[in-house]
Amino acid sequence: MLMVDRVRGIEGMIYELRIYHAMPGRLPALLARFQNHTLQIWEKHGICQAGFWTTLIGKSESNQLTYLLTWNSLAEREERWNAFLADPEWIAIKTETEKDSPLVQNISNELLAPTAFSSVK
Repeated sequence: MLMVDRVRGIEGMIYELRIYHAMPGRLPALLARFQNHTLQIWEKHGICQAGFWTTLIGKSESNQLTYLLTWNSLAEREERWNAFLADPEWIAIKTETEKDSPLVQNISNELLAPTAFSSVK
């Protein structure tokens, strides 16, 4: 099955798994940006988070932030995420919080669809 066919066939919630690898020593600043600014801007754009985690034990325990977002559809994700990225308030906060140095080395993300037997739908 082609990827496009798989995406078209998705019904129900879509979960986006995002993993941020902070620059060395910058995880506290990244956490503060989410807590003090990003979440409020997301709320304005209707972006819903399902949870945030730092890594307690693992290879990236000192600099990794993991979180999940929930979406009703891929179209909703595209519309709301693009609006967030273009928001002047977000652009100003990102610029201000990274004026001395970047907060993030890299970001990975995956869009996930629950299985038929998942406790999360």
